Formats: sequence, C-alpha cells, structure tokens
Amino acid sequence: MSSSADRLTTLEIRTAEQERIIEELSGEIAEQWKVIERLQKKLDALTDRFLALEEQSAPAHEVTKPPHW
Repeated sequence: MSSSADRLTTLEIRTAEQERIIEELSGEIAEQWKVIERLQKKLDALTDRFLALEEQSAPAHEVTKPPHW
C-alpha cells in the first residue's frame, strides 16, 4: 500500500506543478496580448500618418490622354 500512496503523492505533486505552470503561462500570454494591442495601435497611427504625408506630398495629376493620342 505504501507504493500506491507514494504513487498518488507523486501524481498530486506533478498536478500541482502543472497547474502552477499553466497559471504562469496564462499570465504571460495575457501580458503579450497587451503588448500586441499596444503595438497594433502604434502601427495603425503610423500608417495613418504615413498615408496623410504621402497624400500631401504627391501632386494631384489629372488623368488625361498624352498629347500624341
């Protein structure tokens, strides 16, 4: 019976360690999602700024046929 008790204790220890690791990983994933969301907002803002600057610097050309047509 000692062998069964030892085996059960070992399994309980492993289960507790796995639960702790899962909680840690879950916390890390939550932090990474926050970083990803923050970076996505910055990327969106930079994209908007770039497009606005590109629009300002590009001269507006009329679409016309070339003179040789």
